[in-house]
Amino acid sequence: MKKFFLTLLAAMTFSIVFDSCSNGNSNDIANTKQQLAQGETYTCTMHLEVMSEKAGNCPKCKMNLVKQKMTDEQIKMKESGKYIKPE
Repeated sequence: MKKFFLTLLAAMTFSIVFDSCSNGNSNDIANTKQQLAQGETYTCTMHLEVMSEKAGNCPKCKMNLVKQKMTDEQIKMKESGKYIKPE
């Protein structure tokens, strides 16, 4: 009976520790994969036709892409598929 109780206690402790660690990781993943607000995109400040759903570099000038609201022109380009998506 004592072994059963110790085994049960060890399993419960492991379960609690594992659960608390995995919840922290899922929150970290959610924070790193932040959703863009509607109408936002990552784009180059020099080349508005370069748009991406994640941060990166412009394939034309190698500048960092910045998150910003899309202009009406960019919305039209995105809807028609006439924009450059960095790799």
